[in-house]
Amino acid sequence: MKSTQTAEPSFGKLRSMFWPIHFYELKKFIPMFLMFFFISFNYSIMRNIKDALLINAAQNKAVIIPYIKLWGVTPAAILFIIIYSKLSNLVSKTTLFYLSIYFFVGFFSLFALFLYPYHHLLHPEQLTIAFLPPGFTEVLRLWTFSLFYIFSEIWGSVALSLLFWQFANQITKISEAKRFYSLFGIGANLALIAAGSAIGTLSGLAKCQQLAKETSMAFKLNNLSLLFVLCCLAIMGIYWGINRYILTDARFYDPALLKQKNKKLKMGLLDSIKMLIKSKYLICIALLVICYGISINLVEVTWKNYISIKYPNASDYLDFMGSYSLYLGWSTIIMMLFVAGNVLRKFGWTVAALVTPVVLLILGFAFFNLIIFKESFDLWFARFGVNVLGLAVVFGTIQNILSKACKYALFDPTKEMAYIPLDEEAKVKGKAAIDVVGARLGKAGGSVIQQVLFAFGTIGFMLPYIEVIFIAVMLIWILSATNLGRAFNKTNKQPPASPHEAKTACTSSS
Repeated sequence: MKSTQTAEPSFGKLRSMFWPIHFYELKKFIPMFLMFFFISFNYSIMRNIKDALLINAAQNKAVIIPYIKLWGVTPAAILFIIIYSKLSNLVSKTTLFYLSIYFFVGFFSLFALFLYPYHHLLHPEQLTIAFLPPGFTEVLRLWTFSLFYIFSEIWGSVALSLLFWQFANQITKISEAKRFYSLFGIGANLALIAAGSAIGTLSGLAKCQQLAKETSMAFKLNNLSLLFVLCCLAIMGIYWGINRYILTDARFYDPALLKQKNKKLKMGLLDSIKMLIKSKYLICIALLVICYGISINLVEVTWKNYISIKYPNASDYLDFMGSYSLYLGWSTIIMMLFVAGNVLRKFGWTVAALVTPVVLLILGFAFFNLIIFKESFDLWFARFGVNVLGLAVVFGTIQNILSKACKYALFDPTKEMAYIPLDEEAKVKGKAAIDVVGARLGKAGGSVIQQVLFAFGTIGFMLPYIEVIFIAVMLIWILSATNLGRAFNKTNKQPPASPHEAKTACTSSS
């Protein structure tokens, strides 16, 4: 297959910002965009359902989340990757793609048709295991909902990281990726809006039919599961079409040109730790990732706990999360289009990198104290007829929407930009190290902290301690971003540096 590389006209200023796609590239871009949209849509609806089912059914509400994430999601994800790796040696990539999708279609269909309708019979009413903490026992007692939670979480990792991005990196040229990939982020947020709208529409239909709460949840679950299956069929159809019509077009796919780009360095945990220890610059980047993972976990568990108190029925909880997805999608799109670029251009990397932790710190601090001092606020707000519990849920929702919108629009781009001053070897090895260490510690850190604290009391009793840890983590994040900004601004004015050369401005906190 012979490549047909031709000089392409440059875009105007506005088009380069909002639509840097050539007309002939729509043949490739639109199918990839739609595939990413359907995968993200499925993840959004299943993410909302899993919280509504598990948290509302658990006796200790959101306290169950750290246990299911650490002891359920993590082992299941590892097991899936092992099986996926074994199958990759036995079947073709195309067959493996279809098998992975069928796997999820099979489970979610089984859940909607059998496991959920009979969950009252399948869940033991009383389950007590003396040597296990209550949260872990709840995971076992609500085993069908726990499985749903686990499969929903794994869908995000498998469908996006393994299926979509692996495929996209394989078939996308660097010149295309620089323009396509940022627009895929818009697609993910459009999927959030679509998911929220779908849940809202089903809620309206359930109300029109005057369905009881339990029946309403079953109605929504069945229809959302049907949407999930239809989206999976669309994903497989698009995948087939890309292989049939796109990868046979020399304008879009030349294995010889893509071979070098698609080489990916794999690093073990020990190699990653050694890589980070050698560079304070890379440690600063890793701290950003770790601190985000821990802090958002600490806030979200508390927020979801109080949502479940305000909306104790799974159907009402799902409606609330649908609205949340809708607002989050619109907020992120607005932030990406009109705020992120302007902040980076006018104020520079450091300010852009600090927006997310500062927003999360201010709003998180206010949210925690609104709950900790609830009794005092109750007396004051009672004069205006305002319920503090409802206010805490609303405030926590605003906090989560703004912090995640800032994360997607500013935190992620600035984190990736931080690799620019490094030489090519350091970019590859450093990112691999941070992906291994930072991602693992960030996801597990918050769960471990909460499990240790919950062993000594309820979430309400331990909230002051959670807040202290939250503030400490946020200060570490802000300090690391500030130090990294000094190093980034200094080395970015020089030729690409190794992480050892880039570390000097990142040592003030040592």
